[in-house]
Amino acid sequence: MNSRDLPDAVWRKSSRSANNSQCVEVAFLPDDRVALRDTKHLGTGPALLVSRGGWTAFESAATEGGLTRP
Repeated sequence: MNSRDLPDAVWRKSSRSANNSQCVEVAFLPDDRVALRDTKHLGTGPALLVSRGGWTAFESAATEGGLTRP
């Protein structure tokens, strides 16, 4: 999906992100999905949609160190 197709999404970027357009933004959608996009496309690029459960699993893995490379 293109991020332009989500005009009501409220995109958030980590406060730890630099201003170099190499960040990921997240938007929590009202239909229990979560959208992710790359900031370098300035709001015009693709958005990845995942379920709220998928997002929760990703957050857990990230905070618990479960995303290490093999």
